[in-house]
Amino acid sequence: MTIRLGDAAPDFTQESTEGPIHFSEWKGDSWAILFSHPADFTPVCTTELGQVAKLKPEWDRRNVKPIGLSVDPIESHSRWVGDIKETQGEALNFPLLADADRKVATLYDMIQGEAATTTVRSVFVIDPKGIVRLTLTYPASTGRNFDEILRVIDSLQLTDGYRVATPANWKNGEDVVVLPAVKNEEAATLFPKGFTEVKPYLRTTPDPRG
Repeated sequence: MTIRLGDAAPDFTQESTEGPIHFSEWKGDSWAILFSHPADFTPVCTTELGQVAKLKPEWDRRNVKPIGLSVDPIESHSRWVGDIKETQGEALNFPLLADADRKVATLYDMIQGEAATTTVRSVFVIDPKGIVRLTLTYPASTGRNFDEILRVIDSLQLTDGYRVATPANWKNGEDVVVLPAVKNEEAATLFPKGFTEVKPYLRTTPDPRG
């Protein structure tokens, strides 16, 4: 099963470091980031889980719940959690799914390649309505950039509320672009801070929030 943007995120119940997780109930009306790991006790994954734990204030500020996944059993996870705290200086503060039967990995197509037996570094950002809004797949050798994932969530949350898009390398608080479907007369009302017409199809406006 291939998950595409705009699809409903598959629901599941699976064991985790915080007990059984029924995903839709656990997520509630929050955003969620579901991200997978090839295996326990691997160096890149250890740094990633520590980084996500350190970013808890940023997830909370955006109403985002992170949840990790590895295909090793819960007993292995329980031992790994201690290593993460010791080496990364931050205890795990979100659930890590013990997907030993590959149930969730299969639902989300996290095991890719004919000879593959472990998950790739998948990322799924899911909105409060349970819709998949971002998918990313990293090679096993490359750790994820969670600052970029936060940046995309900022963009999604902003553009859900206003008729704008965010340009290349945009960061929270910077100018955005007015959607082409918005006529200049309507833009003048929608964006009281004004807008700059670089080209008829390229108009910028300050962050419309606040």
